[in-house]
Amino acid sequence: MFTDPWLDRWLPLVLERAGSGPVLEIGCGHGDDTAVLTGAGLKIHAFDLSSVSAGITKLRVPTAVVECRDVREPFPEMASELGAIVASLSIHYFSWAETQALVGRIRSALRPGGVLLCRLNSDQDHNFGASGHPEIEPNFFMVKGEPKRFFNEAAITSLFAEGWNTLSLEHFVTKKYVRSKALWEVVLERTDA
Repeated sequence: MFTDPWLDRWLPLVLERAGSGPVLEIGCGHGDDTAVLTGAGLKIHAFDLSSVSAGITKLRVPTAVVECRDVREPFPEMASELGAIVASLSIHYFSWAETQALVGRIRSALRPGGVLLCRLNSDQDHNFGASGHPEIEPNFFMVKGEPKRFFNEAAITSLFAEGWNTLSLEHFVTKKYVRSKALWEVVLERTDA
């Protein structure tokens, strides 16, 4: 496994916006980002659908609050008026309507000026399913029994068109997963518009 220090450049922004409040991490996986965020002195409330992943994160980052939870369920009680939410490669498993609803719930959990840092599968991510699989709906495929959405810039712009100010939208390739993975890194600020 390779390291993937994507959050490093955004830590000053997260620290500023979170203030003394907690940061919600959606889909913590094995806790790589959880460890970076807590290492920066932030209070983290993380969750993952996988009980194994949540358990690993609890062991790796004992200072974080970690639970097993489906993102389609209500967010934890603490997810209100937050200054920052992180969702790295965790909100791409759903139909377009479900994805829009999830983004609306994320926005509702942030206070005005709060930030969402997310990474989304790119439609150029051919090593991880962006082509060669049955299509459920446009850019949404059944990949080895698991639904996965892949985004282009137009889809991201559409998804965050209302109530968000885009601070950064960049396309990257990471080697974290050994094979090259194409993804979008998006940093957004909740507006009152």
